[in-house]
Amino acid sequence: MIPSQPLRSVLPLVIGLAVGGMGVGLFQHSTPGIAGSPEAQIQHLESELQQARTRIAALEETRPRSSRSPAQTAYDRGRDIAQRLREGRPVSSDDLFRAAQPLLRDMAPLFERIADQKFKSRADSLIGELARKYDLNPNQQEALQKWFSEKSRADRKKWNDLISSDDTTYLQLVKAMRNDRTDAGLDPVMEGLLQGPQLEAFKAERLEERSQRVQQYADMQVQRINNLVQLDPAQTDQLFGIMAQSSPDYDASIRLEGATGEIAPANLHPRDALKSVLRPDQLAIYEADRERRSAEVSREMNELGVQLPADWDELEFAP
Repeated sequence: MIPSQPLRSVLPLVIGLAVGGMGVGLFQHSTPGIAGSPEAQIQHLESELQQARTRIAALEETRPRSSRSPAQTAYDRGRDIAQRLREGRPVSSDDLFRAAQPLLRDMAPLFERIADQKFKSRADSLIGELARKYDLNPNQQEALQKWFSEKSRADRKKWNDLISSDDTTYLQLVKAMRNDRTDAGLDPVMEGLLQGPQLEAFKAERLEERSQRVQQYADMQVQRINNLVQLDPAQTDQLFGIMAQSSPDYDASIRLEGATGEIAPANLHPRDALKSVLRPDQLAIYEADRERRSAEVSREMNELGVQLPADWDELEFAP
């Protein structure tokens, strides 16, 4: 059962419309007027007004959020960003997300319908698969249908709250998209519907699915590190156990096997694990590569006038 990601599928359309909407507005207001014409005079006044807005925005950043002015439109925020780029001032990924937020909120009903259709299609497929595998009767299938409908509504609310909040960061948005799963929370529902051998078969299958996802994540992370510093077998097993435990699919029932036998997971963050497992020379190589990659991404973003998020490193070990 491969999880669907309806909200992630919708996001390119969301961002495309947001950028497109702002671009149309900016283009319509960017054509210079004839010197001395009313249009030229208006544009001059608008330029002065924008400079005043910039100064006000800087002052507002020092005020409590609750006392700030009402939310801007996507066009207003897009103009602010364009002005900052023209002035050579930095723009962050959070600024770009903030600019798109008003349009994302306004278009939410449309995107909800698209997400609903995708979610329902995947839910129907899962219900059909579960019904076939575990011989579900009509009442059991109806119970699953009701649960998926409730989950869809809860997921939509959670997503709308996320994109509507002024406290949401770009990184939080990325993590939410990565962790979006149609079948999240399914296990206790099925365990309430099944009994005997069918229940045991379901638990075994779900455990195997989680184990495979955990192993794939841990293998990917360990291989990435090994390509840099050449881990020995003991280090490989140690890091595999730590990376596996950091996977969102991990639970204590999953047994981890390595080259030296069963691996006991350690309660360490992956970044702390590197410091405890790698030799000083290996750690120096790894840190140098991390700084190189960070500088490279930062340089590419700066060429576009966009700052690298301060918490970018948190995505290094993200699932």
